[in-house]
Amino acid sequence: MTLTATLTPPAAIVTPAGGTTSPTDPTPTTPGQRQGILDTTDAPRPGSRADRMRQPRARKALQDVAEHYGVCVRPLALRRTDKVTGLTEIVDIPCGARLSSKCKPCAEKNRKLRQRQIREGWHLTDDPEPPVETPTEEVRALLELRCALVFERHEAERISDWKQVADLDAGIVDLDEELSTHRVRGKLPRPAEESKPRKARSTRRREDAPELPRLPVSTRTTGKVYTGKDGRTYQPSTLLTITLGSYGPVHTGARTRRGHTIPCSCGILHADWDGLLGTPIDPDSYDYRRAAADAVFFAAGLDRLWQNLRRAAGFAVQYAGAVELQRRLTPHAHFAMRGTIPRALLKQVAAATYHQVWWPQFDTAVYSLRKPPVWDGDTSRFVDPVTRQPLTSWTDAVDALDGEGAEPAYVLRLGTVDARGIQHGTKDAEKAIRYVTKYVTKDLTEQAAPSSEPQRDHFDRLHAELALIPCSPKCANWLLYGVEPEDPKAGLVPGRCSGKVHQRKTLGFTGRRVLISRRWSGKTLADLRADNRAWVREVLAGALADDEQPDTAAGRYLFEIARPTDRDVGSLENRIMRSIYLRHTWKDQLEQALRPPEPVPATEINTTTSGEEK
Repeated sequence: MTLTATLTPPAAIVTPAGGTTSPTDPTPTTPGQRQGILDTTDAPRPGSRADRMRQPRARKALQDVAEHYGVCVRPLALRRTDKVTGLTEIVDIPCGARLSSKCKPCAEKNRKLRQRQIREGWHLTDDPEPPVETPTEEVRALLELRCALVFERHEAERISDWKQVADLDAGIVDLDEELSTHRVRGKLPRPAEESKPRKARSTRRREDAPELPRLPVSTRTTGKVYTGKDGRTYQPSTLLTITLGSYGPVHTGARTRRGHTIPCSCGILHADWDGLLGTPIDPDSYDYRRAAADAVFFAAGLDRLWQNLRRAAGFAVQYAGAVELQRRLTPHAHFAMRGTIPRALLKQVAAATYHQVWWPQFDTAVYSLRKPPVWDGDTSRFVDPVTRQPLTSWTDAVDALDGEGAEPAYVLRLGTVDARGIQHGTKDAEKAIRYVTKYVTKDLTEQAAPSSEPQRDHFDRLHAELALIPCSPKCANWLLYGVEPEDPKAGLVPGRCSGKVHQRKTLGFTGRRVLISRRWSGKTLADLRADNRAWVREVLAGALADDEQPDTAAGRYLFEIARPTDRDVGSLENRIMRSIYLRHTWKDQLEQALRPPEPVPATEINTTTSGEEK
């Protein structure tokens, strides 16, 4: 049974002038025209260039319709070949973009999945991890054989029988491939790929850092249960906001809980549209250097905070949240945290959390952008442009940090934390979930894009500082500080590193925007998508025709990516239009399947019963 659908035109659209325009009547109706007054200044002559420029492009209108129905606007074409019938056809799959600037429907789907993921794992009362299976006999046998191969390789290496070592290495690789086909996760290290030991540094806390409380960490992930005076039990969770410290006073437009604007430190009440919001009151004294470094290492500081919270609270704290930019262009994060921790303990842990960057010093530049070190082709090294002496290699610079009195290149410290208890099933819980995922469909700087000259100057000064900070051991900016980058090569130019730290769309933050702990809900986004598909198929089981039932036979189809220039691939617009009609049809089918059955009249029931008795 195939259902047809009729696409209804969109409703009337309100124009900026306060009037309306209908899809059947494109001429806008302004308040003046409704009163019989002809406004010749706003309405161009029909057929003129100004009148044609006011008409929307067909492609843009089609994109708006696709976004209305949730259809991907830049689908990926796959060529599917049925090995049974030999039929080949083009199948469109969504692009899966996570930013609205690329594909709004796919980004909105991803945001809703994130909201569902946070909702399912935030207030769990039991740990989401299932019990681990016992290894099968086949897995045990393969592991025993691998133990024998590793032992024989060690003996062959001891007597320098390198041919036997190579044969055993090949056997270990084949055995690992066989082991990966069984129900066992992870992989074992191979003797041939043993890397040099990682340098271990002292874990003793800094003397200038507050003490960090420690408790034995249990495997529990759920929060504490409270009992009220009426005997009811409560197991609340926490909405946590983490903010970096101040780099100098900035113009703010904070408000009280009743909506009253709080005066800025400059003595002025700033409106929400004020172009000074987020900019430093005194740009010359603003610490742009520390603001840039904090943005680069903020992700590492968040990881350290969760480690310290688990040690201080005594259980495996689980979290789910996202990183955003404040108006002052500093990253901060909002997290949904399972369970509750006393606010005093949260503040104590945040004050005691720091992250040390064990790199060569990069606080003072030795060379300038106008005259940086040059590449010497004879020695394959970077040398001083005047003395021709080679720069300190990356290995020597890092080894120098092992000596006594060595200090890290930078120490990141978190600023403040704000915690609020959230009870399951309340309006605050849903509001907090929307608040955490508010900007996940936007680029990091898109939500705090500068709109005035002071904001653009603030943005440019911070980006200019980020352009000179090293982003990794292989960054070309190390040349400015007299250190040769790791794995140097000709063509490295300081100030032109293509790393994400130096890009304007990231402003230093290069970690993941959405951060979710491993034991949050036990489901990834792929699991949630699979659940959605299974639910739709179950609902439509009685609504599809026999030839429309999904075929789940493994290995029946062959897939390959089709190029847009291939002859069997139609135009993007026609493919989107087909997808819009299919989406509308599927929606009608789903609504009809979910609709309760119509009641049967009593007369028909009596007639049927009488016929059966006869």
